[in-house]
Amino acid sequence: MTVRGAVWEVANRLGVVAGTPAELLAALLAGPRRTVRVPLPPDHDLVRSLRGLGYVDVVADEAPAPPPPAAPVDLGDPAAVCAADPARVTEAYEARPEPRSGLRPAWLRAGQSLVREQDPAQRALVLLAALDDGADPRLVHALTERAAGAPWRLVGTSRERCAALTAMPDGRLVVRGDRVLAVACPGDGRTLTLDERGRLHRAGPASRLTDAVAATLASHPATALAALDGTVLTGDRMGTVHAFSLTGLEQSALHSGRVTALTATAPPVTGPGAGAPPLAASVVAYSGGTDGTVRAWRPGRPPVRRPVARRSCPVVALHAAGGLLAVAWADGLAELRHLRTGRTVPFRPGPRVRAVAVAPRGSLAVGLDDAVLCLAPAG
Repeated sequence: MTVRGAVWEVANRLGVVAGTPAELLAALLAGPRRTVRVPLPPDHDLVRSLRGLGYVDVVADEAPAPPPPAAPVDLGDPAAVCAADPARVTEAYEARPEPRSGLRPAWLRAGQSLVREQDPAQRALVLLAALDDGADPRLVHALTERAAGAPWRLVGTSRERCAALTAMPDGRLVVRGDRVLAVACPGDGRTLTLDERGRLHRAGPASRLTDAVAATLASHPATALAALDGTVLTGDRMGTVHAFSLTGLEQSALHSGRVTALTATAPPVTGPGAGAPPLAASVVAYSGGTDGTVRAWRPGRPPVRRPVARRSCPVVALHAAGGLLAVAWADGLAELRHLRTGRTVPFRPGPRVRAVAVAPRGSLAVGLDDAVLCLAPAG
């Protein structure tokens, strides 16, 4: 196994995203102390580097017995590459650059996803999403055909930096790539952004509510942001979500640790009631945190005890619309959850996912450091 392949394998086992030893070490140092079993011999360079940290307990396995000789993989044939052993493909691409079609840079960009156990159609979709703009059109066509059995189909790729992402009420995407933690569109023509210092910025007409929230965050920085109609929601490093409206302030301690993501959507229509609820209660908030949970809360009411989702890594981003919830996780997983049925459709692009958004007709937008991908449900 090459060093790059070993980094991907270890990162997948630890629930982080890393493409180089330096990125892996940085991810490990940013998290809790942990034990990792790596499929490498004790004298491997990566094993020595991890043990040198004094922060990670490393259990090294002896290298597996080499497989019987096999025919070399045709590195220019997308069908062969998608069906072959991913460790062999990685080793071959590192040893023999293949400049003809663009498969090699796509594989090395998305390799952390590609080395996971999956069928050839899913690998073809990941490779298709990772292709450079100048890739051979014949390769695009071949991978598109090969990806026909995947749960998603790629409908668009925009090569732009993405730090935050959301969708306007009409479905248009709003992308921010300049030191922004979050972006929100309340639905009244304004765009709100949360900068890396946790301060609020407004684009569009001023309002009493956003002015008041901005003044609050100037002295109490936020870690997450969402907005809908007359409600602005923020999260903080202690795990509390705050809902600001002209009727007052509601707050709830929803997470153990920092709130990392927020989104707001209208509650489902339930038929005639005893009267209109307070303004803040007309919003359903979904929050995510470093504790690996996604929780639902209607301001003014007790939070739902059972989390919407729970995994062993932090939530990175959320966006809800039309009964769907898009979730991004720190291990590079993006998924679209159907809130009524609980059905979940996943996608792993390979690089870390920075943001997600529910796009029109049940599509999923996935923001990466250098691209925004748009995926539509297959079929």
